[in-house]
Amino acid sequence: MELTAGLVWLLVASALVLFMTPGLAFFYGGMTRAKAALNMMMMSFVAIGTVGIMWVLWGASMATSNEDNFFQIFANPFSHFGLHNFTDPADLLKVGYAATFAIITVALISGAVADRAKFSAWTIFTPIWATLVYAPLAYMVWGGGLFSKDGWFGQTFAPVIDFAGGTVVHINAGVAGLVLVLIIGNRKGFGKDPNHRPHNIPFVMLGAAILWFGWFGFNAGAAATVEQAGLIWINTLAAPAAAMLGWLAVERYRDGHPTSLGAASGVVAGLVAITPACANVSPLGAIALGVVAGVASALAVGLKFKLGYDDSLDVVGVHLVSGVVGTVAIGFLATPTQGQAGLFYGGGTTQLVAQALAALMAIAFTSVMTFIIAYPIHKFMGFRVSQEQEVVGVDLSLHAETAYEFGIGGHGGSFQPLHELITGNAQTSGTTTAAPGVEGKKTEAASGKESVGA
Repeated sequence: MELTAGLVWLLVASALVLFMTPGLAFFYGGMTRAKAALNMMMMSFVAIGTVGIMWVLWGASMATSNEDNFFQIFANPFSHFGLHNFTDPADLLKVGYAATFAIITVALISGAVADRAKFSAWTIFTPIWATLVYAPLAYMVWGGGLFSKDGWFGQTFAPVIDFAGGTVVHINAGVAGLVLVLIIGNRKGFGKDPNHRPHNIPFVMLGAAILWFGWFGFNAGAAATVEQAGLIWINTLAAPAAAMLGWLAVERYRDGHPTSLGAASGVVAGLVAITPACANVSPLGAIALGVVAGVASALAVGLKFKLGYDDSLDVVGVHLVSGVVGTVAIGFLATPTQGQAGLFYGGGTTQLVAQALAALMAIAFTSVMTFIIAYPIHKFMGFRVSQEQEVVGVDLSLHAETAYEFGIGGHGGSFQPLHELITGNAQTSGTTTAAPGVEGKKTEAASGKESVGA
C-alpha cells in the first residue's frame, strides 16, 4: 500500500498525541509537592503501559467495531481481539491514533488524586476504567454508537458534535477525577497547609508547552481536507491564547497579580474547550470560546475550597468545566459550512439541546461507572496510602526514590529504612555532615524530615 501524505500526517499526529502524556507528566509533576513528583509522573507513564496493552487486546475492538454492538453502547471486544484481523495498514494507524487518546484520558484523571493514591490501586484501576468507561463512550460518540448519526440519540435529537474529545476525553476525565476524590478523601492539611503548592513551576510551563505542541496532532490528526486542517490549526492556536489572557485577567482582578501557573493553566483550559469544537467554529468563535473557558476555569478552580473536595491539580476545574463549556458552546457557535449550524448562525436550538443533553448523559454515565469500578478497589485493597506514607511522601514510601537530592548526608539514592523515616527511630543518632551551603546546621537525618519534607 502506498504511503500517502494523509497517512504520513496520521503517523506524525499519533506521535504528537503520545508525546502529550509525558508532557502531562511534567505538567502534573511540577504542580505537586517535591516529595510526590515522581509518583505523579509515574501515574501518567504507567497509563501508557496498561491502557496501551488493553487497547491492542480488546479496547480498539470495543470502540471502533460496529459488529455485535451492545445497545449502541460498545462493540464486541472479541471481534478484533488482539487486532488479529486488522490487515489494512491504514486501519492499524487509526487504531494507534485512537490508543493515544485513551492513554492520555486515563492519565488526566490522576491529577485529581495527587499525593495520596496507591500506585498499585491506580495501576489496577486504569485498564478497567478504560475498558468500562472510556471505550464505550468513544464508541457512542465516534464509533457509530448512541450519539452518532445512526444511533438512537443522534436520530432523536441530533448527532453530537465532538471532533476531538470534549465528552469522550475531558468531561469523562474530569468526572472520573471528582468521583475518585470523593471516594478516597482529601489530603492531610487540605486548604490549610501552605506546603500544598506547586514545587516546580518551570516544569508546569514546560508541560503546558508540550501539551500545546502535541494538541495540534490531537485536534488536527483526523482532519479530512487541507481546509479543515487549516481551520483546526488556527483554532488550536487562538482558543488557548485567548483562554490564557482570560485566566490572567481574572487573576489580576481577583488577586492583584497574574501568575505563571495561571498562564499555563489557562492555555490548557483553552485547549480543552476548543477540542470538541475545533472543526466547527470560526477563528472568531474560537477566540470567544477561549475567553469564556479561561475565565470560567479560573473561577471554578477555587470552588474546591468552598465545597470541600480536594481536586489536587484542578482536573475538575479545568477539564470538566472547560470540557462542558466547549461541548455546549458548539450549539451556539457551530458554523453552517461545517455541518449543522448553531443558534448564533440561524440553526435554532436543535444542536444546542443535543450538545447539552450529551454532556449531561456523559457526566451521569461516567459518574456511575467510575464509582462501580473505584469503590470496590478502595474497599478491598485501599485506594489511598496511609497517613504516615503521605507525610513521608509517596515517592519515597511507594517507590523508594526521590525526585531531588538535597544533599543531606551526601548519599544520593541511599535511603534509610522506611520504618525509621516514619517513626524517627534510627539505629544511630547525632549530627551528620552538613550539606554544602548549610555548614554548622544540625540535620535531622534520623527522621528524614529534611530530605522528604519539601
